[in-house]
Amino acid sequence: MSEDRPFIGQEAVWQEWLSATASERMHHAWLLAGPKGLGKRAFARAAAAVLVNRTGGRTADIAAHPDIHLLEHLPANEDEAKKKAEGKPYQTRRNITVDQVREMIRRLATMPTLGDRRAIIVDPADDMEKSAVNALLKALEEPPAGTYFLLIAHQPGRLLPTIRSRCRVLRFATLSPEELDAVIRRDVPQADAQTRAAAIAASNGSPGVALSFVEQELSGLHRLMSRILHEGDADFRLRGALAEEMGLRPTRERLAATLELARSVLVAELPIASRAQQLRIIKAHGTLAKLGMQAPTYNFDAGLLILEIGGLLASAAMPREAAR
Repeated sequence: MSEDRPFIGQEAVWQEWLSATASERMHHAWLLAGPKGLGKRAFARAAAAVLVNRTGGRTADIAAHPDIHLLEHLPANEDEAKKKAEGKPYQTRRNITVDQVREMIRRLATMPTLGDRRAIIVDPADDMEKSAVNALLKALEEPPAGTYFLLIAHQPGRLLPTIRSRCRVLRFATLSPEELDAVIRRDVPQADAQTRAAAIAASNGSPGVALSFVEQELSGLHRLMSRILHEGDADFRLRGALAEEMGLRPTRERLAATLELARSVLVAELPIASRAQQLRIIKAHGTLAKLGMQAPTYNFDAGLLILEIGGLLASAAMPREAAR
């Protein structure tokens, strides 16, 4: 992370946070809102470090710091927990559970360990079980002194209005092409100009999508996705090519990046689509969002998943007779 530009494209949000931490009447709950891939996870961890350290520094060992508590998806079972401990890819549970929230609340009965502030990060808050949401609401209503909540939300509308009403919102914006280029140059300096340009065009303003595009080499998939969306795929030929481009044994990271890329392709088409096609795009995007949430939890057959993605893109394509 660059020291002079810690969050490219989100400098205003970062400055708002720094100003808040210096205030004597800082709000106790914050909602980090915006589409997935805008850097909210890294921001929350750096923001928590600033909060508990009371300095402008942005470094802290989140896992080890006694005054930073992280609620995120746990490993699915003991075997997956061992994989996590070994630094290997692992499957997670589908939701953040009520037991996790209750354990966090029990910790709040004690004072912060190293200072007078503690940070609670919920990542993401829109993946909490219903009972977990209700338990968190009680903590938000009567927070202990010195306790501050950072709730990451990719889809804030999924949270209860009573949760949202108790939070001050930090809205994360999509990045300009120039800002995206700076992110890629910083994080993947070996990427050439042509690759950067393709990643920027495919990302729809999301640095997460742009970086995955470069790291997972998704240019071939992007070209095929765009063709399916614009031409349809009545004979399944393009979907076959999409599966071939995906590969026989793609990594979980490549699968996740492909799902995000497909969503980005749909979103980019939305402003120029007809009303009828917009409805089809919105429906396909909703299904892709559900698949994206399920993918880390379930072992999908990669071939069937990529065909499902291609089918959703084809379902959103302009009908041939309308295109003529």
